[in-house]
Amino acid sequence: MQLEHPAPYSAPAPAACPSVAVPGKPDQGEPEPTAPVETPAPDPEPTVGSALLDELRAQIAKFVILPSPEALDAVTLWVAATHLQPAWQHAPRLAVVGPAKRCGKSRLLDVLTETVHEPMLTINTTPAAVFRSITEEPPTLLVDEADTIFGTPKMAEKNEEMRGLLNAGHQRNRYVTRVVGNDHTPHRFATFAMAALAGIGDLPDTIMDRSVVIRMRRRAEGERVKPFRSRRDTPALHDVRDRIAAWARPLLDEAADLEPEMPVEDRAADTWEPLVIVADLAAGPWPRRAREACARMVTSEVEVEEEQPGGARILADIRRIFFAQREVDSLSTEELLHHLLQNTESPWAEWGRHGLTSRNLSDMLRPFDIRPGNVRLADGTQRKGYMRNKFLDAWRRYCPTVHPVDAEPVAPAAD
Repeated sequence: MQLEHPAPYSAPAPAACPSVAVPGKPDQGEPEPTAPVETPAPDPEPTVGSALLDELRAQIAKFVILPSPEALDAVTLWVAATHLQPAWQHAPRLAVVGPAKRCGKSRLLDVLTETVHEPMLTINTTPAAVFRSITEEPPTLLVDEADTIFGTPKMAEKNEEMRGLLNAGHQRNRYVTRVVGNDHTPHRFATFAMAALAGIGDLPDTIMDRSVVIRMRRRAEGERVKPFRSRRDTPALHDVRDRIAAWARPLLDEAADLEPEMPVEDRAADTWEPLVIVADLAAGPWPRRAREACARMVTSEVEVEEEQPGGARILADIRRIFFAQREVDSLSTEELLHHLLQNTESPWAEWGRHGLTSRNLSDMLRPFDIRPGNVRLADGTQRKGYMRNKFLDAWRRYCPTVHPVDAEPVAPAAD
């Protein structure tokens, strides 16, 4: 039966709300204008795909407790997207990370193995073997215990080729060239393939930036899941996998042509676009839920990044300090360090052996092309410090969500 699929989901503009006269009240002149009431757009008519996504979602939830309903929606859509890989310009990674053992990471990978398109487990697999396995109809790479590959700087350096493969494979038409055979003939290998990576702790930043990030947690007391048993549970998972593949494959050309409205921009939009397109093809509540999951989970990752020592965190804290100091043109290094060290919610007081130093601060800001220099302060004196206008571009690029009104006033440093 050929089904019609609705256009990509987008909310219509809200209609203005007419004013209503209240009987028994005297005329008090011109009524105050009332803000229009936004009426949520109705969900589009569901297709067969909507019911299949519901079924897959329920199957995943049997065996794994995801950290949020949005994360469960995201994993469901990511699995379905693996069955349409030839349609995508970008192959989103699924980063399944947790702070410790027994958070359900490997169990989720077990379920993914039975539901994604052509799974390829890459535990202890060499990059060369992965190169040779990726074709125009790529498998879905599944990497368990990724912390054993990237968990320390020494490990990451040793496995730089695997990291490069995973980074390059996020976008179509990124090839690597290797010499093969006894005559060392150059050969071009494809890298494009969707991949899920599970491990303790965050993966390298370049991989996390290309990923839908699922931050797993240990089950709390009273939370129960069904034990996964391959012999018993695999047939049901394969059944829903095969029906999703059968639904998705005829839609490949349509999926490739869609350009959905996205709630995020740049690389986050590239990464989430396949999931949103799958949701739009399925229709029903999925277009709305996909965009909600995208917006909330991307925002959450931005907040996590801002909380990390260094990088966007130092920029965000300095932004708050300049705001609290009434946006002065410059601050001395000494005063800036004083405010950073006084912030009890930041890591700077415990940075190194004696807290953050001027040299530490300079090293952290150098990658953003921000350097200290001689600055003239409000009292007319000159000292080593930082000019506010040197931060503007970095603030705009790396911590746009830090709103000045969120900052608490900071007491001036003691003379």
